[in-house]
Amino acid sequence: MLAIECQGVYKQYGDKQVLNDINLEIPAGKIFGLLGPNGAGKTTLIRIINQITAPDKGQVYFFGEKLQRHHIAKVGYLPEERGLYRKMKVGEQALYLARLKGMEAAVAKKRLKYWFDRFDISDWWDKEVQALSKGMAQKVQFIVTVLHQPDLLIFDEPFSGFDPVNANLIRDEILELNKAGTTIVFSTHRMESVEQLCENIALIHESKLMVQSSLRALKDQYRSNLWEVEWQGSDLPTSFPTGITLDHASPTGEAQLLTFQADDTAPIPDLLSSLMAVGNVYAMREKLPSLQDIFIERVTTKTSVNE
Repeated sequence: MLAIECQGVYKQYGDKQVLNDINLEIPAGKIFGLLGPNGAGKTTLIRIINQITAPDKGQVYFFGEKLQRHHIAKVGYLPEERGLYRKMKVGEQALYLARLKGMEAAVAKKRLKYWFDRFDISDWWDKEVQALSKGMAQKVQFIVTVLHQPDLLIFDEPFSGFDPVNANLIRDEILELNKAGTTIVFSTHRMESVEQLCENIALIHESKLMVQSSLRALKDQYRSNLWEVEWQGSDLPTSFPTGITLDHASPTGEAQLLTFQADDTAPIPDLLSSLMAVGNVYAMREKLPSLQDIFIERVTTKTSVNE
């Protein structure tokens, strides 16, 4: 089942082409990373899914149905640019926004109490929004975004403005919402967050879909057969198994961090045995490329692929 399917989505503003023939699939029940540099077209695509704007050409499907007005109530959207009314009281505004999502007042109040207690912000209820810090206001908007229990949540830079403690709090809540079955689209420039949270990603660059893949498959594609070994001994072996060469050695306290380049058929267990014969091996791991490295290479080379 797909939560979102875009078929040939095209959008243009004046002479500027913003989205060019986007064919995108977002699996239901997953956390999906939507990536791209500034101006790539990500926000426009998010606005189309939210029906803030419409594509010039193409079609969007929401859980198998053509996207329609009633689907708006099944989406929660936390935009990068937050928008709370500064002079309204926090509780009054949260209740007002919940009512706009079609929630009955009694149900909204009950759920708001649950979330305010969960985030330990119950004493904010009668404060004006303008009295809150950016991070405090972010918590309120997060609550309003998830309150109506939508089928799809779209978070655009959800950790912006949070200190590390509150960023972890929001991260844990996102994971809990996903565990309960909510599909989550996650747009951010923080690649480490994508690697921690997302199973599948898409990269949009200059209006085009450059990458659509599982994170695991993408990293496998960019494997360079580099291995790192934490080793301690007096002298390294004079030779290594066929197909394996020492690329780099650097001290890490009393031990050394060794980097080896191996070919596709190299006997990695034999490397481990040769090192253990002359010293102690504390750890051994394959050095996979970071998503940041892959992102930069794809944006720089402008090659597109679907995995």
